[in-house]
Amino acid sequence: MSFILSKALWVLAAPGNVLLFMLVLGAILLFSPRRAVWGRRLVVVAVIGYGIIAATPLAAFMALPLEERFERPTLPDHVDGVILLGGAVNPLLSSDRNEPSVNEAAERVLAFADLIRRYPQAKHVFTGGTSHIFDDVLREDEPVRGVLRQCGIDPDGVIFENESRNTWENAVFSQRIVGPKPGETWLLVTSAMHMPRSVGIFRQVGWDVIAYPVDYRTRKDAVPYFRLDFDRKLQMLHDTVREWLGLVSYRLMGRTAALFPAP
Repeated sequence: MSFILSKALWVLAAPGNVLLFMLVLGAILLFSPRRAVWGRRLVVVAVIGYGIIAATPLAAFMALPLEERFERPTLPDHVDGVILLGGAVNPLLSSDRNEPSVNEAAERVLAFADLIRRYPQAKHVFTGGTSHIFDDVLREDEPVRGVLRQCGIDPDGVIFENESRNTWENAVFSQRIVGPKPGETWLLVTSAMHMPRSVGIFRQVGWDVIAYPVDYRTRKDAVPYFRLDFDRKLQMLHDTVREWLGLVSYRLMGRTAALFPAP
């Protein structure tokens, strides 16, 4: 139930959708003599909002604390397991085009392949099912298998969990399959922006992991680009707001060990 509710609420809370709703409602009200003034106000606010996103570093400033929370670690000599969280492939497009399709988080799978080569004796786990409410047939595991083959990795040596729909289920379902033991060393691979919430969830289920962040969206020196790049900045703001809201909501549900998990 929480999965469906979170998807529905996010449609209303996504920054781009909020501004679009304001713009459409404002345009409609312009045709009403009594409410035209409110229509103009909504249109102006929406246009200003789009302008701020396109021309300022707002998205980068909001993303930077998330991405800087966990630094890339010095890899240990021995690792018992590596976990890759889903979210780097497009199952629908992969099925339609009959070839593995990756998205902007492709670095997750590339880093996973590299760690498999570095630690061939470790357990290698991919966890990710589907994030779609109405289509639960196509899962992420098949495209990931294809990408690993393209990277020269035999996917038969990887443990695949393909029933989870969110990060909480990633941790819970993988833990049931793998059964990690106290004292073992596990690396967790996901996007840097997604890492604080992910580590908090794994800690909450009693699985101590070492963060291995990838897929950075901001510059390390915290000097964002000021160029007009609306689509990229809107996507970054979309992902960032979702992570901040996810940290708050998961904390309220008791699914993360802290509001803003730290190393």
